[in-house]
Amino acid sequence: MIHLRAAMPGDADAIWTIVEPVIRAGETYAVDQDMTRDAALAWWLSPAHETRVAANDAGQVLGTYTLRENHAGGGAHVANCGYMVATGATGQGIGRIMAEDSLRLARERGFLAMQYNFVIASNTGAIALWHSLGFAEIGRQPQAFRHPRLGFVDALVMQRFL
Repeated sequence: MIHLRAAMPGDADAIWTIVEPVIRAGETYAVDQDMTRDAALAWWLSPAHETRVAANDAGQVLGTYTLRENHAGGGAHVANCGYMVATGATGQGIGRIMAEDSLRLARERGFLAMQYNFVIASNTGAIALWHSLGFAEIGRQPQAFRHPRLGFVDALVMQRFL
């Protein structure tokens, strides 16, 4: 069983073991692949983010996500999230569990919609998940992302109302 909870300071090492391989692969997030541990944790655990972890019954952290305002001011009613699943834990439904939790939490926080600004078009698993959860592609940025193996690929903007 997967349990979701707020990230705690003691989770930093577990979060880093999830975040580092994703950053280093450079295939799904538009961030510096050489980002340091401290910079990555400062980004993921930013005070502007509500960071949560998904842990199994043994307490092992298998995934993490961040919830935040997509934009300030007039755009503050739209949420944005980022999700990462541990290497070796993909394909177990953890991403779906976190996504469903984030949609619930966003509604509780008063957000009216969720928007993903930069979904890499080659990330077909994530795109299929977002579609299954009612997200629509509302924009496409041609060749906006330099994929380390595929070259330039499109980035999608995906959104759904809550």
